[in-house]
Amino acid sequence: MTPDPIADTRIWIERAVIGLNLCPFAKAVVAKGQVRYVLSDAQTAEALLETLGMELARLRDTPASEIDTTLIVHPGVLIDFLDYNDFLDGADALVAEMQLEGVLQVASFHPHYQFAGTAPDDIENFTNRSPHPTLHLLREDSVSRAVEAYPEPDAIVDRNVETLRRLGEAGWRNLLADNPPG
Repeated sequence: MTPDPIADTRIWIERAVIGLNLCPFAKAVVAKGQVRYVLSDAQTAEALLETLGMELARLRDTPASEIDTTLIVHPGVLIDFLDYNDFLDGADALVAEMQLEGVLQVASFHPHYQFAGTAPDDIENFTNRSPHPTLHLLREDSVSRAVEAYPEPDAIVDRNVETLRRLGEAGWRNLLADNPPG
């Protein structure tokens, strides 16, 4: 079977992001069909930056009722997490160059995501682990509205870490397996 990065990403969104409630704001935009999934064929950071620019412009120019958020899945480039992490400075610079600071932001997900000060296998890293390297484009207005409407948004990170500690790495892998239990 040929891997399908978009299908993998949809499963991750459904089972982990929404299923474990890692992002309490995701369910509504998924249910409304307002998530754009883009499979980038980029093989270089430069090509990915070009794709990012096109998708930032598309999101800027499209009503939120049609596309509220975009996931750019890029399995052919920035496989090494440190390279990916370095790339994010360029992504933020592009947002600034396009005069989209305060309008759009880029969030980051990667199969080997590692927060500063953590060991590679620390469970809290799994809150940002996706099946493939992924750039998540978000509207600042949508984020602000969601945070304002959510009770205790500052508790989300701690709750997510607790959820993943209870689940454990084996439970995480099982959750995303082809045929999860349940």
